[in-house]
Amino acid sequence: MDPELKQTLEAMARTLAALDARVASLEAALASSAPAQAAPPAALVEPVAPVAPAPSTAPADQEIAPEILLAISAAVAAFLGERAHVRQIRLISSQAWGQQGRVNVQASHTLYR
Repeated sequence: MDPELKQTLEAMARTLAALDARVASLEAALASSAPAQAAPPAALVEPVAPVAPAPSTAPADQEIAPEILLAISAAVAAFLGERAHVRQIRLISSQAWGQQGRVNVQASHTLYR
């Protein structure tokens, strides 16, 4: 196992254990206290060291590289036969392309009786 990953997992385990202890003590304090109590005891306000989040592999708002934009523009121009201004590029979650590809493959097979 990667040493950095192991350290991160151990830090997360320590943080979860500390949070578990804090939740248990807060629940105990809530169960035993009167509703008029305004502030929690000082022992319950102990700060927990934050753990740095793992870097995301594919952010949702990731900017498209200029090379990819040029390749898409070239493909659109080749398809249309003239240059076109690409205004928006977005990923549409659809299985229509895959389904149409399978239909074309199946239709290309010759059937003999």
